[in-house]
This record gives sequence, structure tokens and C-alpha cells, in this order.
Amino acid sequence: MQPPSKHFHSFVWIDHREAKIFHFNDSESDRETISSTHPNQHIHHKANARDSGHAAVDKEYLKRVAQALSHAGAILIAGPAGAKTELADYLKHSHPDIAKRISAVETLDHPTDGALLAYARKFFVADDRMHAVPRH
Repeated sequence: MQPPSKHFHSFVWIDHREAKIFHFNDSESDRETISSTHPNQHIHHKANARDSGHAAVDKEYLKRVAQALSHAGAILIAGPAGAKTELADYLKHSHPDIAKRISAVETLDHPTDGALLAYARKFFVADDRMHAVPRH
């Protein structure tokens, strides 16, 4: 795990395989990748099965993502499917001190790292204005 970031803003793009976490300001950024403890888990839903066909939430994975976000001042969570919501719910229940710093949870497909960082910077320019946060 990396040392605490010197940046106020954090953006996490997450799916069930990995989380890309960017800690950044206007001109600099640090990136960290956290892999799921079950990255190759496939779920096959069978007809007439009682379960939902979804994998159980990988709490160890979410715990490591939470640790990476623990020093963030403002957090944007995004991703293509349910992992983003699972992370937000996990933070609300297990790390409410981190959850209160979530600015938004948004659906976002699989862009490049550069596109992800540009998206997050643009988001926080508007979000910071709404919350009177000084630009870093």
C-alpha cells in the first residue's frame, strides 16, 4: 500500500476485477491499482436456480479500496456496473467517516486512464464550486 496521498481529491473507477484510484490536484496525480481477491470468478446463472447468479461481495477487496481512500478529502466513485454501488454501500456501513466524503457515484464505462483523470478533474471543478472548496 502507498503512503497517504498529499492530494485532496480522489477518484476511484471500480469493477469486480480491479479498482483504479487516482489522487490528484490541478497539475499532479498519483495512481494506485487494487486487484480483487477473486479476479477470475465467473458466475453462471442456471435456470430455476434460487440464487441471483451474482458473486458475493469481495469484502477484502473493498476493505483495501477503503484504505486507499482513507485520507481523501472528496471522493468520486465510478464504474460500469454494480461494483461502484457495492463500494459506496460498504463505505456507508463499514467506514462512515470515509462515506461522508463521497461527492457522487456515477456510471462510467472503460475509458483510458487519461480520460478517467480528465473526467474526475472536470467533475471536481464543478463540485468544488458548489461546496466552496478551495482549488488545489
